[in-house]
Amino acid sequence: MGQRFGGKYSPNAETRPSGNSASSGTFKGAAVDPVGARSNVLFVPPIVLAFTSINDGAIGLALGMIGAGALLLGAWLLRGGLTAEAAYNARKVSRRPAFPRKIAAAILAGAGVGVAAFANEPGVIAPVIYGAAATALHLGAFGLDPMKDKGMEGIDTFQQDRVARAVDEAETHLVAMLDAIKRSGDRAMIARVERFQTTARDLFRSVEDDPRDLTSARKYLSVYLLGARDATVKFADVYARSGDAQARSDYAALLDDLEQNFSARTRKMLLDDRSDLTVEIDVLRDRLQREGVRIDRDMK
Repeated sequence: MGQRFGGKYSPNAETRPSGNSASSGTFKGAAVDPVGARSNVLFVPPIVLAFTSINDGAIGLALGMIGAGALLLGAWLLRGGLTAEAAYNARKVSRRPAFPRKIAAAILAGAGVGVAAFANEPGVIAPVIYGAAATALHLGAFGLDPMKDKGMEGIDTFQQDRVARAVDEAETHLVAMLDAIKRSGDRAMIARVERFQTTARDLFRSVEDDPRDLTSARKYLSVYLLGARDATVKFADVYARSGDAQARSDYAALLDDLEQNFSARTRKMLLDDRSDLTVEIDVLRDRLQREGVRIDRDMK
């Protein structure tokens, strides 16, 4: 489907609302895809190994397919491990991955290379050397999985699990919104939805940092995003068929309202957190003064 070209000086260019969204910038929250060319290249060796094993007889073909399967599975696990590591690094509070996919990918890469070496040079020493070298090089290139939790001191794990489930559900709504708006073919509205995603994810990160905020933010993570997803689906269907300018204007106004509400909710939670900190500091000062310790309140 063709897409309308949009930009600052294009006809019907979108006018950004004044306020938080105007200053956020189009690329705020942009991130490099953690699954880069280095990991994608690892899908090539298993294909080459499988094709070069066709003329090696039944045993050679079987060994080649086993090695190719190990290499292919390792490349697939590596993609998942890189994605999980990027999500871990993006959060202030995060648990380590439940399964070390990058380490498993390195072991499978070593096993695949070892089987391929055994097919060409039967024995034990050569396959072990080649396999160990491949595993070491893989770990050197991509590193280990995160091995410990981050920022979990004093965090209620039950509450953290509830937040994780709520955020995962909210993320599915955001992804569905973007998939739906792409059907409209309107580049400006696609960019507008992406900016709203950034604002919504700021709220997600705030809730993850302090799970106590989940109760007050739950309707934003579920009801509001569910309604936004449904509205996006309906708008995309209508606009793709008719190009209705009024429908586009109404949908843009809806996104403006949602973005302002999400931003206001995030700011309020940050202010509440600061107020809680101020109360804790004042309580601590009072206790110290009762113990005879004098604190200069003007000290910086």
